[in-house]
Amino acid sequence: MDMLDLKELGVRGVNSVLHDLSKSRAKSYQINNPMGQHSIACGLDATMQVKIEGHVGFYCGGMNQHAEIKVNGHAGVGLAENMMSGRIHVSGNASESAGATAHGGLLVIEGDASSRCGISMKGVDIVVGGSVGHMSAFMAQSGCLVICGDAGDALGDSIYEAIIFVRGKVASLGADCIEKEMRPEHQTKLKELLEASSLQADSTEFRRYGSARTLYNFDVDNADAY
Repeated sequence: MDMLDLKELGVRGVNSVLHDLSKSRAKSYQINNPMGQHSIACGLDATMQVKIEGHVGFYCGGMNQHAEIKVNGHAGVGLAENMMSGRIHVSGNASESAGATAHGGLLVIEGDASSRCGISMKGVDIVVGGSVGHMSAFMAQSGCLVICGDAGDALGDSIYEAIIFVRGKVASLGADCIEKEMRPEHQTKLKELLEASSLQADSTEFRRYGSARTLYNFDVDNADAY
């Protein structure tokens, strides 16, 4: 594992090493002294392992493709934004908009996630060991959001075909989001995600939420819900 000192190299220097596809390089890196800096390990497009020892700022792991990123600390706004594939795992908490617009891969947050977790998610799977804030899964289009704790207000507002699993309490549901039957195929998917995330939770304690599909086409009777 190659050691990269962000205090020494700066964010641009560290990211340049990770992006340099023209040279033979290590398959794994450890980034020390992240100091809460923004945009660490963004835009990675190769199979590699990156361990970040400490807290990170905004947009860590954004646009990730193929790489596995582990953050031993907390993460700021926009963690894994627009991630395409790979895996990002945070041992602490995440701020607003974790996994926003992400198309694929797996995002694991061992602690809590703030508001708008999974906003406009487009295929990513997100597993949160704690609770999430308000407006999580807003306009979520596809993928799964697993919440092992509680969910804030307006969960799944204007949701499309994403699936939400919640073990704890839901403060309120957003427009067009309803509780749905937990069928065997959903139990299987949930067990797979919990196992992949290495988080311990009983899949039988979760409830499933999704779209009532009343807002897919404009209807004047539903005007107040848009």
